[in-house]
Amino acid sequence: MGSGYRQEIGQKQGLFINARMRQSLQILQFSNTELQEFLANEVEKNPVLEPMDDSDAGIPPPQSKTDDRIPSLPHSNIGPGSQNWTSDSGLDDGVSRIAGTVPPLRERLFEQLILSGCSLEEREIGAHLISGLDGAGRLSILPEKIAAWLHVPVGHVDTVRQRMMRFEPAGLFALSLQECLRVQLEERNRMDPAMAKLLDHLDMLARYDLKGLCQLCEVDLEDMHGMISDLRSLNPKPGMETTDECLTAVIPDILLEQSPASEWILELNPVTTPNVVLNSALITRLSLRAQPKEHAFLSEHLTNANWLIRSLQQRSITILRVATEIIRRQEKFLTQGPSGLVPLTLRMVAESLGVHESTVSRVSANKYIATTRGTLPLKFFFVAALSGENGEMHSNAAIQVKIRQMITNENPASPLSDDIITTRLRKDGIDIARRTVAKYRESIGFPNSVQRRQRAVGSSGFL
Repeated sequence: MGSGYRQEIGQKQGLFINARMRQSLQILQFSNTELQEFLANEVEKNPVLEPMDDSDAGIPPPQSKTDDRIPSLPHSNIGPGSQNWTSDSGLDDGVSRIAGTVPPLRERLFEQLILSGCSLEEREIGAHLISGLDGAGRLSILPEKIAAWLHVPVGHVDTVRQRMMRFEPAGLFALSLQECLRVQLEERNRMDPAMAKLLDHLDMLARYDLKGLCQLCEVDLEDMHGMISDLRSLNPKPGMETTDECLTAVIPDILLEQSPASEWILELNPVTTPNVVLNSALITRLSLRAQPKEHAFLSEHLTNANWLIRSLQQRSITILRVATEIIRRQEKFLTQGPSGLVPLTLRMVAESLGVHESTVSRVSANKYIATTRGTLPLKFFFVAALSGENGEMHSNAAIQVKIRQMITNENPASPLSDDIITTRLRKDGIDIARRTVAKYRESIGFPNSVQRRQRAVGSSGFL
């Protein structure tokens, strides 16, 4: 049978995203900084748009007959009981998936923090460390302040910081240039006593005192040039390593306060709330004098402006709805700390609000909430979990605590194997595989049973 070209006619259904829908999805996922830059570009391109005066920021503008301004958003009052929780109605974007972009550096760091298998307390410490990064990637908040704020030992904060300094890109969360470079050299296995002395005397390197450095480090000139070459290959400002903009101070998108009546009040931060409106005076003036071609130009830009304002309104309402549902489910965290976090997934929030899971994902990306325990990313409140025999959910952090307690209280001469730990957890109603137990055990810093037994025997023999 010969091959050739042919034409066929058929029908099929599909989901297509037009430019406006794509713009709405991008606006929903923007951080407050990205949104401000986007709106500045839109105001520059569209003559019928104008920024709201700073003096009017956060004040709901009056409603016009054409509904061209963003309506005021009521606060979300959250009481101690579930019956007192309220949430404004919002709109779903209606689209399940679009191609994503590379997440900002803080988002990637928080994902690495979650994947590191840290406890809930360590997650809270890590979230504060991430929020405290400056433009160069240094830690702008001293560990002592974070420890005092969270009522934890300073050593615990520094332990988490030391671990996070190995995150990609290495060298973040350092308190000094020397510490930043030291971590990067250690990750490359290039740290030795001579390099340590060089790092402690960078002032001599700045003066290019190679002779003095050679004597101090006890190396010849050729080795010194090699060490300097290694230093030049490092990044002194890892916070600027990526393609996204320089890290800026975290400004919360949502404010959470407790009223005198012990009710939690959620509201959008007026500083980051979109503040563009239609230039009504210009529209009226052009409408009266415009020619047919100018009317078409004005109509096109007016339609785009109204669509943008509706998208901003939808974004504000959706953020408030999602944040309200998250805080409603994690209310105990506000009073009990990390131990009050309960298992929570994107799907659970999406099903409660009647929106798609991707909508919750976009809202929680790059958004921060100011709570009584500091400014935290919305993703902080999502805690992975495993299902139990009776359908009960158990958070991964809670399971790690159980494993830690078992190993801590075990007989050193007869340590518990992963199989025994798995059996005990299953008796407690936690359906978990042995390999998952092994992964959790390693993440909290415990070797396997054989190594623990050898360590116990070695310690007893030494004594």
